[in-house]
Amino acid sequence: MSAKVDEQAAQRDDVDEIELALLLEGVYRRYGFDFREYAPASLRRRVWRRVQAEGLATISALQDKLLHDPACMERLLLDLSINVTAMFRDPAFYVAFRQKVVPLLRTYPFTRIWVAGCSTGEEVYSLAILLHEAGVHDRTRIYATDINESVLSHARTGVFPLDKMREYTQNYIRAGGERAFSEYYLAKYDGAQFQRSLVDNVVFAQHNLVSDRSFNEFNVIICRNVMIYFDRTLQNRVHRLFYESLVTFGVLALGAKESIRFSPFEDRYEDLDADERLYKKVD
Repeated sequence: MSAKVDEQAAQRDDVDEIELALLLEGVYRRYGFDFREYAPASLRRRVWRRVQAEGLATISALQDKLLHDPACMERLLLDLSINVTAMFRDPAFYVAFRQKVVPLLRTYPFTRIWVAGCSTGEEVYSLAILLHEAGVHDRTRIYATDINESVLSHARTGVFPLDKMREYTQNYIRAGGERAFSEYYLAKYDGAQFQRSLVDNVVFAQHNLVSDRSFNEFNVIICRNVMIYFDRTLQNRVHRLFYESLVTFGVLALGAKESIRFSPFEDRYEDLDADERLYKKVD
C-alpha cells in the first residue's frame, strides 16, 4: 500500500513540476517577469499559496487565470517578490557600515548607492538616516529599486506602521543611532510619516535583477537577503551585474546568509567585514 502511495505522490510532484514550468514560462512571455531560475522549493510553496488564495485547485488553473487577469498577476507578484524587511534590520550591519563604509564614502566628493530589492523602503530610510547622521547625505544619491511597482509605491510614501516604531527604535539604538528616533517621523495617516527630506536624494525605480542590465556606476551596492531565493546560475548572473556596476574599491553589501564565496568573482573582492558580508572590490 505504501509503495502505491509513494508512487502517486511522485506522480503528483512530476505534474506539479510540469505545471510550474509552464506557469513560469507563461508569466515570462505575457508579462516579462522571469522567475524561471528562482529556487524551486520556495517558488513552489509560494505559487501554491496563491493557488489556494484564488480558490483554485491546480497550478494550471492559476496559469489560466493570471494570463487573462493582470490583477491576478499583481497578486502573484507580491507573493513571489520577497518583502520581509524592517528599519535597521540586523543592527550590527549598520554599525559595521558606519565604521567601515562611511569613512570610504567621505573620500569622494559625490557617491552613488544602489539598494537593490528595496521592497517597501524601510532599508532605504534607515540608510538615509545613517548617512544624514554621518554628514554625507547631501552628497549621496541613492537608487532604490525593486521588481514590484506596488512595493515601490509604498516606499515612496515613507509611511510605516506606528505599532512597529518601538521595534524600529530599539533597532536604531543598537545600530548606533545618534538622536532620538522619533525626531525622524510624525504620527499621521494612521502611521508614522518619515521626513520627506530623507528621500530628497533617492530615486525609486523598477528594476528586474533577473533580466535588466546595469544602469550606472556605484560606490556601494546593497542587496541583502534577495539572492538566497535564486538558484546558483542566477546568483552568478547577479554577481556579474553587481561587479560590473561597482567602481574599483566600491563596496558590495549582502545578507547574513549570502556570500561572494564560490561565486565567479570571489577573488575580485577583499573582506571589509566578513561577519556582516561587506566586501570591497579590488580588481
